[in-house]
Amino acid sequence: MIDRHREVNTLSALLKRHRVVGIIGARQVGKTTLARSLLKQIRGNSTYYDLENPEDLARLADPMYTLKGLKGIVIIDEIQRFPDLFPILRVLVDRPKTSTRFLVLGSASPALLRQGSETLAGRIIYHELAGFSLEEVGIKNYRRLWLRGGFPRSYLAPSDAVSEEWRRGFIRTFLERDLPQLGITIRSTTMHRFWSMLAHYHGQIWNASEFGRSFGVADTTVRSYLDLLSSALVVRQLLPWHENISKRQVKSPKVYIADSGLLHTLLGIETRNDLERHPKIGASWEGFVIEQVIRWTGSRKEDCFFWATHAGAELDLLVVKGRDRLGFEVKLTSSPRVTPSMRSALSDLKLQRLHVIHTGEETFMLERNIQALAMPRLLDDLKADYVEGK
Repeated sequence: MIDRHREVNTLSALLKRHRVVGIIGARQVGKTTLARSLLKQIRGNSTYYDLENPEDLARLADPMYTLKGLKGIVIIDEIQRFPDLFPILRVLVDRPKTSTRFLVLGSASPALLRQGSETLAGRIIYHELAGFSLEEVGIKNYRRLWLRGGFPRSYLAPSDAVSEEWRRGFIRTFLERDLPQLGITIRSTTMHRFWSMLAHYHGQIWNASEFGRSFGVADTTVRSYLDLLSSALVVRQLLPWHENISKRQVKSPKVYIADSGLLHTLLGIETRNDLERHPKIGASWEGFVIEQVIRWTGSRKEDCFFWATHAGAELDLLVVKGRDRLGFEVKLTSSPRVTPSMRSALSDLKLQRLHVIHTGEETFMLERNIQALAMPRLLDDLKADYVEGK
């Protein structure tokens, strides 16, 4: 069991400011465990409903009658199974002088998020929960987290073989059961083929025409597949940044499989030796590090970009926070060097500093405003520069 102190504290703070808080995330990412951890810290009344439990569903046969008398924190798990609860929650939280707070848990879907946001406008805030982070497992375990990914059962499995077996089962269940429950009617074999193909393009710029030709369908169709997997929180689209400069810049997003463990299973990578020999090892490392940097710096999706020009200059990750621009390059090497592309990004994007994250043991300056940041010291160095300075 790994404690998720930051996540619990974040939820506790959100519940003090908002009447309804939604935790969204892929199945098996730890939403229920997190909610139960929160309950242990709460003083006062609390009530828990699991909508996959027939007994709890029966208790909510008349939800207005059942919920209106409750005090304290009310947790409703798997709310996507009962979307008609949203209008009832709106009535309940609008009661004068009510102190009841609702924590709703569910797998993300476009329909669920839209209905929740429309019905509870101004009353609900969503918190996206991902798998374990470097902060939670400890920086010394970063190689294990990279190989297995952050899903709790995958990371905590007794062996790499058991972890990989769990991920294979997760992918099958996700495609055959979870997506249909979220209202997605595309055949599971089609989505598996698309997801597997997407894994081979991990870390590359999205090319709808190429995918469309491979599937024999329109560009808009494969784009809808991409958006569905992004909405289900198993794919990350990193949007391009546009600067007012004379250079032609890339305008399509980069695509990543959000969890490195799922990426490796889709690519047929089972062991660390398999990973070290695979041609996608560099892209896998890039996606893993970018995900951890975004989470550790507390950056929102809408603040994170990549940047690239048609002439070849690029930046793996640009985090924009107000007037600050933070640049990150990810290199699978222990001896990073400054490249013309780095200098171009530093100048054209007017970065405060550019960090080059590498696998060596030492952090040092490469040039003025370009720092080589060692992976074993990543959390401490980023905390000193950004987290404590927020």
